[in-house]
Amino acid sequence: MLLKDEVAIITGAARGIGRSIAEKFASQGANLAIIDVNLEAAEQTAGELARQYGVKTMAARTDVSNAEDVDAMVKKVLDTFGRIDILVNNAGVTRDNLMLRMKDEEWDLVININLKGVFVCTRSVVRHMAKARKGNIINIASVVGQMGNAGQANYTASKGGVIALTKTTAREFAGRNVRVNAVAPGFINTAMTEVLSEQVKTEMLRQVPLDRMGEPEDIANGCLFLASGMSAYITGHVLAINGGMLMQ
Repeated sequence: MLLKDEVAIITGAARGIGRSIAEKFASQGANLAIIDVNLEAAEQTAGELARQYGVKTMAARTDVSNAEDVDAMVKKVLDTFGRIDILVNNAGVTRDNLMLRMKDEEWDLVININLKGVFVCTRSVVRHMAKARKGNIINIASVVGQMGNAGQANYTASKGGVIALTKTTAREFAGRNVRVNAVAPGFINTAMTEVLSEQVKTEMLRQVPLDRMGEPEDIANGCLFLASGMSAYITGHVLAINGGMLMQ
């Protein structure tokens, strides 16, 4: 097993891409801290994965943009497992609108959760990783953080910021044997994309050379690679999983 007995914190892990990452890690022997704003859903996911894969799990309700909340969660994880090996910063929200119509609260919410949340969680966890001289942080960015997208000024800015933050954190902590990478998903089949009209989906698929939407497991597979020893010489990298939507 690639992650046998390692401890992974995954934010936004109750459903969607976060849950898929959690399940993939559990299948490879990782013990999990399932973090979400919906405690009931987090507890349900934690219980199901523990029963299915025989790993240890815990759940915690956490506002990732709140430093006190995050520090309390990290303490709980350490009290439960005694260590933290992996952090996946997956929690995110959207509040799409054209820039001229975008309200301050729509901007602030997305930046606070998607970007500040990555900073706050990383700052809290990396202290312990640096002391242990071992750690692995994976930030979930987005293809639109690389290429922009009309109607998503807040979301694209947050994900572009995540990419820049990933590279800076990788440089700061490489000397402590803490690797930091990002995954940039493209058009993925999740609850976030299910609400889109068929016309919008068709228009988006025209931009994807592989001519299909990605699945949450595609993202989970990339995260497993980055979390495992198979990527031991990779840090500060942005892994594009987008079906060719953006080629760099």
